[in-house]
Amino acid sequence: MFDFWNGSDILPVYGFLIRAAIVYIYIFLIVKVLGQRSTGSIDALDFIFGVVIGDILGEPLTDGELPLAGPISAAALIAGFHLSLSFVALKMPRFRRVLEDEPIILMKHGVILHEELRKAKITLESFLMDLRLNSASDLSEIDYAVLEMNGSISVIKKSKYDSATVSDLNKNVPSKGYPSVLIEDGRIIEANVNKVGNLDWLREQIHKHGYANPLEIFVMTIDESGKTFISPKTRKPAK
Repeated sequence: MFDFWNGSDILPVYGFLIRAAIVYIYIFLIVKVLGQRSTGSIDALDFIFGVVIGDILGEPLTDGELPLAGPISAAALIAGFHLSLSFVALKMPRFRRVLEDEPIILMKHGVILHEELRKAKITLESFLMDLRLNSASDLSEIDYAVLEMNGSISVIKKSKYDSATVSDLNKNVPSKGYPSVLIEDGRIIEANVNKVGNLDWLREQIHKHGYANPLEIFVMTIDESGKTFISPKTRKPAK
């Protein structure tokens, strides 16, 4: 009666159908527990997790002799391990860099950094293709091109090639450049702060925007024109 669970060398068709339904629902629940992610931003760790889970749960769907309990238990263990790593990465920014790669600047101020292309193992032809896919076929319009942690390349165009707004008309707009993170989850990134000022300057900027200390800020960035962006940890009450 429970051949679909225990396995059998003559598992009937309905047994495979029941197994398929169980595996589908089980994977659906795992995805819900792990949380929603954009399919376009899957990093290497998520990719490995997907391949391993697919291999573990896919085999009992093709081999009726295998019991279902073992693969489901193994998938649960791997999902729990993957979820634990995600929580650790959220709570420990330093450990996060072990799991997630730093963005790599491939083009800076309109100059292609060929050494960085070589480190990232990206050919010039592949790089140019990615730029075209970002609607940036004219290299003279590009200020920065960055290889993100998920393997995609993002492009920051020079300010004069941005879509014009009313405030841009008849104005000499300074280059925004590549934004640097000054505060991440309440933690000051001193290496980036020292590039644009010092800790006293940072505290002055924080107070200027109405915050008492960095712990109230989730992320703070500054671009090369000196414009800062702050996203608080909690939304300020409306006045």
